[in-house]
Amino acid sequence: MNFQNIFVQPENDPQNYYWFDKGFTAEELDKISREVGNLPFEKATTIGADTSSTDKKVRSSNIKWIPQSQEWSWLYDKLTAMSTEANTALWGFDLYSAPESIQYTEYYAAEGGHYAWHQDIGNGIASRRKVSITVQLSDDTEYEGGDLELWGGGEWIRQAPRGKGNVVVFPSYLMHRVKPVTKGTRKSFVLWVGGQHYK
Repeated sequence: MNFQNIFVQPENDPQNYYWFDKGFTAEELDKISREVGNLPFEKATTIGADTSSTDKKVRSSNIKWIPQSQEWSWLYDKLTAMSTEANTALWGFDLYSAPESIQYTEYYAAEGGHYAWHQDIGNGIASRRKVSITVQLSDDTEYEGGDLELWGGGEWIRQAPRGKGNVVVFPSYLMHRVKPVTKGTRKSFVLWVGGQHYK
């Protein structure tokens, strides 16, 4: 028996990200901006944190939750299709669900808006996350700072491409951060796609 062939598995690219240049049109972005205005804000928290308080050393931002409704189904469909393309190209994870709502976020320079190094995985429903999809909603001229950075360990740090409408897709276990916004407001949203545990 050839044991070498038994244990041969296809390789993937577990620390890389995938992105779509202007993945959303100006019309789509305007539609999102108008309709998200009807949703209520709340202070952002972190996984496992007491929802009655926030640690601004870790995260400072305001969020809204975009419901999984008929009104927003086009957005969920578009994002899950993008995650499928990225997953096929780089990781080959077992993806089949997006049980959580899209999290819309605003980072304000006046409040030191940022999100320190973190992963998107954790206990509970966050344990099902495999792929994170983030969409940039602000034009570069509307804010300074606020770069999304990805960290694969050691000196491996990548700055995600800036630009309104750009979509960045990466494994949810990858460390990442939003650097402090020093001027203006940075707007974005994220959706997590997954299923069962990594296998």
